[in-house]
Amino acid sequence: MKRFYFLFIFLILALQTPFAQVKTVRLKVMHTTDIHGNYFPFSFTTLSECPGSLTRISALVKNERNTYRRNLLFLDNGDILQGQPSSYYYNYIDTTSTHLCATMMNEMGYDAGNLGNHDVETGMKVFSRWAKECKFPILCANAIVKATGQPYFLPFQIFVRDGVKVAVLGMLTSAIPCWLSEDIYPGLQFDDMEATARKWIKIIKDREKPDVIIGLFHSGIDAQTLSGKYRENASLEVAERVPGFDVILAGHDHMQYCKWVKNTEGHSVLVINPGKNGMSVSNVDITVVKKGDKLISKKVDGKLTSTDRTIVDERLMKIFAPQFNTLKEFVSHKLGVLDRDISITPAFYRSSSFIDAIHTLQLQLTGADISFTAPFSLKAVLKKGNFYVADLFSFYKYENKLYVMKLTGREIKNYLEESYGNWFNEMHSPDDHLLKLQIDKNRNQVYFKNPLFNFDSAAGIIYNVDVRKHKGEMIQIASMADGSPFYMDKVYQVVLNSYRGNGGGELLTAGAGIPLEKLSERIIYRSENELRFYMLKYIEKNGLSFFHPLKQWKLIPEDWTQAAAKRDSALLFDDPND
Repeated sequence: MKRFYFLFIFLILALQTPFAQVKTVRLKVMHTTDIHGNYFPFSFTTLSECPGSLTRISALVKNERNTYRRNLLFLDNGDILQGQPSSYYYNYIDTTSTHLCATMMNEMGYDAGNLGNHDVETGMKVFSRWAKECKFPILCANAIVKATGQPYFLPFQIFVRDGVKVAVLGMLTSAIPCWLSEDIYPGLQFDDMEATARKWIKIIKDREKPDVIIGLFHSGIDAQTLSGKYRENASLEVAERVPGFDVILAGHDHMQYCKWVKNTEGHSVLVINPGKNGMSVSNVDITVVKKGDKLISKKVDGKLTSTDRTIVDERLMKIFAPQFNTLKEFVSHKLGVLDRDISITPAFYRSSSFIDAIHTLQLQLTGADISFTAPFSLKAVLKKGNFYVADLFSFYKYENKLYVMKLTGREIKNYLEESYGNWFNEMHSPDDHLLKLQIDKNRNQVYFKNPLFNFDSAAGIIYNVDVRKHKGEMIQIASMADGSPFYMDKVYQVVLNSYRGNGGGELLTAGAGIPLEKLSERIIYRSENELRFYMLKYIEKNGLSFFHPLKQWKLIPEDWTQAAAKRDSALLFDDPND
């Protein structure tokens, strides 16, 4: 009788189990990256409506949540704390209120965030405060506390949705020491992404045994080695070389892509990036079939969903109306009056009012002998009329600090050789292109071959740039700006921004030939605050008289370069005139 009873129970379980345990679960993963302070559908720099923003993304996410409920994972991939006055104000002006970015992300229901290099640039005090105020985990497996060897933030997070276990591993580009000094992130180091991924993918698999593994990487896909050891934009390499990931949510490079790659075990990995400013969102569908705890199958599909035609989340706008009004009042403070439009575009082929104003301010603020700076945008224009706090964010885009460094005359020349060599072609005839351009005839697009924010010019010296010569022989320095001699062996005090002073763009390393680890020894002054803070104070006291070209450098031969400048400018700019 007892044997019959156990046989009866066994038969019942055998009949019921296959049907009770087979389950299909549909998950939705939505991913933002490189929001850069675009929280509202309004630019506090141009004082006008703008596309993208968290408020439009919120409307998209709400719509998807109506279908997926808790089976929707909403993730951010970093660089959300810097780029607009809206982030700047809550980073540095109002530091007692809960950060606008944290409260808005909390209201939108983010499940996890990641750290980006521009978040690090705000300073440890700012990004740590923001992270504590977020009601969701901030992840970053390769931001390591030197004293302990452990991640500063959680390396990964496990989410269980309808019986499906999802692991999300966060990382950011390891190239931060090439751009930022350690005083901004004291006690931290940024480990190689591939090595970090290998370490944590094993831990995640062995310890957690997830059904799905997602990489949330603030890093793009066009990998390059900076300063001989830091791998930037390594997301694609990790997808291909480190088996285990189903999806890589990428960022940092501001490019939009949705592509599949094969890893070393032959499995397909989705790599997706919605670009910048909330113009699009990653929209990933994951279908998982399980039998009890056993994974039977999973399928991943992905696309980018544009926010171009998306309405804003009016409820979100209403909740944050007080902060919106505060920001608008902040940027609408009048600082002076401009007597003409001042465009950045002439800076790409001659001395200009826009860039030389930055040179003048840097020299005035520090008393240095020579100044270096670059254009930070392609088509910025300061309009004739009232000059507001908002215009400072068009005038100087980034939150860099000021450095003064000791450089020899020869290092200054080599620095400029590297800059102009990446900027201008070696012309062999008057019909050649002047600028180093990438011309995509299939897409009818023209853009610079190299990043424009590395096109440094100088002030404080008089020099020519001979575009008939190759890099290394282009720069001809005649004298100091006051007419006194310029000596190759003399040590000069040079003012430049902190990004450049820490090796950004490799003008000091590849150009001037100073090893990255030796740069800090050359720094004799670091500003306490970022440059825009000092600009504001200077303008309030002295006005706007610094907006004029210094005319301390020019391109030669002029009959070649002036005609070529007009041709190339017609490809890139609407109005090449200053």
